[in-house]
Order: sequence, then structure tokens, then C-alpha cells
Amino acid sequence: MRNIIIFLTWIIINIQMANARPVSYPEGWTSMLMNNGDRNALHLHYSPTAKYSIGYKFEYWREDEYSINAIQVNNLLKRWNAKEWQANLYLKSGLGFAHSDKGNFDNEIGIAGFTGIGADWENRRFFTSYENRYTKAGEFDKFYMQSARIGIAPYIGDYGDLHTWLILDAEHKPTAADKFTITPTVRLFKGSHMVETGISDQGDFLFNWVARY
Repeated sequence: MRNIIIFLTWIIINIQMANARPVSYPEGWTSMLMNNGDRNALHLHYSPTAKYSIGYKFEYWREDEYSINAIQVNNLLKRWNAKEWQANLYLKSGLGFAHSDKGNFDNEIGIAGFTGIGADWENRRFFTSYENRYTKAGEFDKFYMQSARIGIAPYIGDYGDLHTWLILDAEHKPTAADKFTITPTVRLFKGSHMVETGISDQGDFLFNWVARY
């Protein structure tokens, strides 16, 4: 019985310290607000089960001046649970419409789609993650991008405490003017809310907010 209690407590703590998961607990809702030097994004999703989620994704790409409105489906392909760590593999895809405000494409609308994989590994002290994505937005844009993160918790908090992570975020987009971007980030979360903030090596501000219901 004591071992079961310890195991359940470990699960609860790790749910609280989890990354911005693309799939939540069964019947859970998640809202994600994400902003960096390239884009502003909003993702609202519902998880009917712990295996997949479906929701609405909005993005505005500032340099190319177009927006995407899409239905996004996230699938948990594999989860590894060990005694002191957890790892996940996801497929994330979306389909919708893109609307351009720029130059020759001003006020044009086209079909938009994207797909990519995401993976993460974490314990109570360290975490690392990787994701990639290929995007086609009408005739306005098409690109491949990938990003990786490593993080460390300067202290180990208990359930219900304010948790802190120090993160180094690296993003690679071959078609961008700045192909590589490095962003030192601080993550704070407590309960069902998580906030991330940082400034990239290009001087751009990052702000992410995640809430689960």
C-alpha cells in the first residue's frame, strides 16, 4: 500500500511539472498562448482520451504577414513510464486556411496544413524535448522548422508548490532571415497554470501561458 501511495504521488507531481502537453488527461481542456520573435499563436484543445486531442489553432506569422486558422489533432504515439522518469512521442497535425496581408498576396486565402513529431523526456530535475514541423500555407509560404529544449529545476518542489525551470530553447528555420535562434527562458508553474518568459539572442521577447481545466 505504501508503495502504491508513493507511486501515485510521483505521478501527480510529474503531471504538475509536465511540459506544455499536446494531449491532456481524459476529458481535459487546455489553452495555450504562445508568442516569440516569429509568431503569435493560440491553441485550444480537448482530450477525449489520454491518447489524442482535437482543437483549434490560430497563428500569425509577423514577418510574412499571414495568419492560419486550423483544426489540430495531436496523437500520443508512445509513452514510456519508468520509476523516476517519463518520455513521450507525439504526432501533431493541422488543416485549415491561411489568409495573407502582404504584397501581391494581400487578402488572398489558401488551404493551410502542417504536420510534425514531438518528443520529450523528463524527471524531477531535468527535461529535454524536440519537435519538428512542415507547414504549407496556401501560395504564401512553405517551410520546415525544428526546435529543441533542455531544462533544469534549481530546486525540487512538493505538490502544490511554485515550481521553477531554467530552460535553453534552440530553434532552426532554414528559410528565415535568422536561421538559428537561442532563447534562455524561465518557466514558472503552480497547479494548472504555467508561464514562460525569455529574450532571444535576436532581442525578441518570448511569452507563453498554458492553463488546464
